[in-house]
Amino acid sequence: MPMLELNSFEFYAMGSFCNLHIYATDHANAEAIAQSAISEVYRIQDRYSRYIEDSFLSQINRIGALGGAIEVDEETAGLLDYAYACHQKSGGLFDITSGILRKAWDFSLSRIPEQSVIDGLLPLVGLDKIAWVKSTLLFSTPGMELDFGGIGKEYAADQVAAVCVSLGIEHGLVDLGGDICVVGPHPSHEPWHIEIRHPRKMDTFMATIDVERGAIASSGDYERFIEVEGKRYCHIINPLTGWPVRGLSSVSVLAEQCMVAGSVSTIAMLRGLNGRQWLNELGVQYVSLDEEDNLEGTTPFLVIESS
Repeated sequence: MPMLELNSFEFYAMGSFCNLHIYATDHANAEAIAQSAISEVYRIQDRYSRYIEDSFLSQINRIGALGGAIEVDEETAGLLDYAYACHQKSGGLFDITSGILRKAWDFSLSRIPEQSVIDGLLPLVGLDKIAWVKSTLLFSTPGMELDFGGIGKEYAADQVAAVCVSLGIEHGLVDLGGDICVVGPHPSHEPWHIEIRHPRKMDTFMATIDVERGAIASSGDYERFIEVEGKRYCHIINPLTGWPVRGLSSVSVLAEQCMVAGSVSTIAMLRGLNGRQWLNELGVQYVSLDEEDNLEGTTPFLVIESS
């Protein structure tokens, strides 16, 4: 049997530094597989980024701005089905229409918005205000928009893993800016050792986990935030109130699919301190840190005691 060698590829996509680690018989074969896998990331980015003017998501949002209906393809329909299911199961907390609240919350400025600005945007938030009957989206309230930021990168990680498997990869790891899919263990059958970064001590880790297959996604208040008068306001915003979440600083979840891990970790953050109880009731494997620096995790996460 040919010897498998580890090949690693770095690239930048979806606003994140990404890595693809795959075992292959030779580097030329690995490069060809990596090119196909990375191309899938860029394909998804080009279709669903709100920053790309000719993306399909931008086309959807131009209809949303005016009001009206648009037909979507099967891939987009699958994402919408998932987003609507998350919205329902989270009691409206997971909402892909809430991105419009960024017009109130500018995290490049060290100030909080006036309540009147938030109040002016809240009528444009609420996935239940958009009619979805496969395969037609109907915007009855002009000015609304969708943002797949909460599931897009995780979806891409799942798709990249699927591409790798379809091309014969049995041992590898996909890392899209911390959204991770493990295709299979090392050829020695050893799991991948994954370290979970501490949200406050950026050069240290708060937990580790060994994974042979599956996905890990994290959500936290450390990616984009402002601090005003000693209080942190992060980019994860409760769509019901228009204000950033409080209570938990970080949640990482292990699941079979990265999109599931990502949505579950985000919903837990949106639930605040009640997020841990919800995770326990779901029976998922997770590690979390609250704003008081208290760590709580379930096996197989190994919590690292802070010094």
